[in-house]
Amino acid sequence: MTGPVPPPEGSEPPVPEPPDSLLRFAWLSVAAAIVTIGLKTVAWLLTDSVGLLSDAAESLVNLVAAVVTLIALRVAARPADAGHHFGHGKAEYFSAAVEGLMIFVAAGVILVMAVGRFLDPVPLENVGVGLVVCVLASVVNGVVGLLLIRTGRARGSAALLADGKHLMTDVWTSVGVVVGVLLVAVTGLDRLDPVIAAAVGVNIMVTGAGLVHRSLNALLDSALPPEDTRTVLTVLEGFRGPHVDFHALQTRESGQYRFVSVHLLVPGDWHVQRSHDLAEEVEAAIRLALPRTTVQTHIEPREDTRSYSDHPYDARDDIP
Repeated sequence: MTGPVPPPEGSEPPVPEPPDSLLRFAWLSVAAAIVTIGLKTVAWLLTDSVGLLSDAAESLVNLVAAVVTLIALRVAARPADAGHHFGHGKAEYFSAAVEGLMIFVAAGVILVMAVGRFLDPVPLENVGVGLVVCVLASVVNGVVGLLLIRTGRARGSAALLADGKHLMTDVWTSVGVVVGVLLVAVTGLDRLDPVIAAAVGVNIMVTGAGLVHRSLNALLDSALPPEDTRTVLTVLEGFRGPHVDFHALQTRESGQYRFVSVHLLVPGDWHVQRSHDLAEEVEAAIRLALPRTTVQTHIEPREDTRSYSDHPYDARDDIP
């Protein structure tokens, strides 16, 4: 039999951190949202800037989104059961989709406020102190946002990744608002403030559209990213030889979890035990290379023409 040397007896692939351990990051996001709402509300009350008010409104969305993320991670942490044989990992995508929809609502409110203030401009007050408070809130968002993005990518959490990207969008929004409010103070053009608020609304609307699109695509059982598929192919190529081949590779992801299905082609005169040993080695090697992966293999005789016509798709066709 060809293939890499199997791991020593008793050794196991690294065990990923359980999904419920991600809850502390969701709680951190909730805390950050509460702090930034308070700071940005103070900044708005000090300046009476509709731009800063729009920034505070987005932070309110952050809080609701963080709570939704927390709930989604709790659901995703549940093990497989009689009604959900593949677990509850897709709950994270619902969180990201809800967050995107809420961003749309916030953007609509901001645009309505911006139009009203443009028609009836109001001079700004206490600009310096208000901006300092707003910058402090942005620093909090930036630190927490980067941490959530890094953790979401490392753990394969769509909910944390979406929440982190939303926070970073809030940071860049705040930067634009601060610069705009400074320009209002310097130029005295009061109508510039609602124009900035409208730009913020459009920006976060684009962000919301992106979140909804990615979440809906994931709910349709999207394939693993190309780099993960290449990892699987590298493992399978290690087993390919004069007697062993493979085809019908399929992949999908569900929250933190990955699923791989592949057909192994072996000589028809191999006995069941030998074929089973090969399948076990292949599955173990893929799980070792790609943690949090459920692997399903199907043994087929390579001499039988029916082995090559039972599945019309192979993920290798998508990898250059």
